Amino acid sequence: MNLRVKSWHTTFKTPKFYLIYSSTPMNTAKNKNSSFFTMIWVALSCIMTGGVIGGTTNAVNGYISPVYFQNILGWDFPGIYFAIVVQGIVEGLIYGLLFALLFIVIVYFILKLDLSYRFFLKYFFKIIVLIYSCWLLGGLIGIGLAALSPEFFQEFFYLVPEDNILISGYAWVGGSITGAMLGGIFGLVIAIVRLRKEWGRNTT
Repeated sequence: MNLRVKSWHTTFKTPKFYLIYSSTPMNTAKNKNSSFFTMIWVALSCIMTGGVIGGTTNAVNGYISPVYFQNILGWDFPGIYFAIVVQGIVEGLIYGLLFALLFIVIVYFILKLDLSYRFFLKYFFKIIVLIYSCWLLGGLIGIGLAALSPEFFQEFFYLVPEDNILISGYAWVGGSITGAMLGGIFGLVIAIVRLRKEWGRNTT
């Protein structure tokens, strides 16, 4: 009787062991699928947010200084304000795509961080705030430079108008666009560095 019970346990352990072992590749495949869909959501978030940022900032910039876009882009037609907003959305989508590609390649393929979408959003919202802050700061710096020396501004920047009021708006747009682009670059670098450090603390 005792031998029969012992034999039953021995034969039952083997399939149980193989069941656990065979489930490991299934879990790995599930993780890979999860990471793939996370990368898709990250890419879509970056691209769509880029369009929103480009559209909203150009809506303000086009109202402040349509002359900037007329001079830089050579536009001179009715409905230029609508074209300025559309141009901002299109450029924002392109920059959002570039941001997404850089972020995904660096984080998921080079650093190999299995980052969740919720963890990504934690830093993504901060990057958005940083971009808008740099956009605002860049515009104010541009106005300050133009106010300090309009002659210098007219000499070293492209197709600057001669009227002082127009110069201020022109300087705002040029400075704010530069600031927003730098904000995106700084945000990407800072986010990756901090993600790397926080991920290392959470996994140790």
